[in-house]
Amino acid sequence: MTDHIIVEQLEAHPDVQVIRFNRAEKKNAITRAMYSKMTAALMDADRDTAIRATVFLGTAGCFSAGNDLGDFLAAAMGGSMPGEIVEFLYALVRSPKPVVSGVDGLAIGIGTTMHLHCDMTIASARSQFRTPFVDLALVPEAASSLIAPRVMGHQRAFALLAAGETFSGEDAKSAGIVWRLCPPEEVETATLKAASALAAKPPEALRIARDLIRGDRDEIIVRIDEEARHFSARLHSAEARAAFEAFMRR
Repeated sequence: MTDHIIVEQLEAHPDVQVIRFNRAEKKNAITRAMYSKMTAALMDADRDTAIRATVFLGTAGCFSAGNDLGDFLAAAMGGSMPGEIVEFLYALVRSPKPVVSGVDGLAIGIGTTMHLHCDMTIASARSQFRTPFVDLALVPEAASSLIAPRVMGHQRAFALLAAGETFSGEDAKSAGIVWRLCPPEEVETATLKAASALAAKPPEALRIARDLIRGDRDEIIVRIDEEARHFSARLHSAEARAAFEAFMRR
């Protein structure tokens, strides 16, 4: 259901596009249709001169539990990473306009790694960032294996991406995934305020500054593709299918 993603421009922030997860009953787990809608929203924002920033938000107590495991189990039977995920990552990486995210509560899998591509992330202290890739017999995605070690160093990146350790909001801020912490009830307001401040800046100067800071996107795309090949191979593995089936029986 594409209404599991709400795309809107709020009256108080007309130059900011909001992409909001709206599947709280499933902890905002992301389906293939949800990925497609987010990709379309990012591409629409790129073309719309009235939109100067994009914001990602979840629901109270949950940003996203990551990929929908039902979709992943189906993909495991076919042995390939869903193309909608990769297309979303391409759109996120290539976005020429600022991307800001607000996190309260659970941020699992891609619900964590996508913030590596955001320019500013605001989170509550009660947030929990975790990437259980190896626990599911998979590998990191979203070029996290390239970006995370650069941002936080090898040991913290390994703890997050390979050991599957949970990072608190304070841990994530210390590691450089999060820019600022605030109380849960203030996350959305603070995130929109930060995006609006960026949207008010001279757009071309901001674009150039952002490009200089972010560096070579082609390198990131190459790593996304490399991870996706490994991810697809792992999805086809017997241990991944066993891990998914065990998880679904919980």
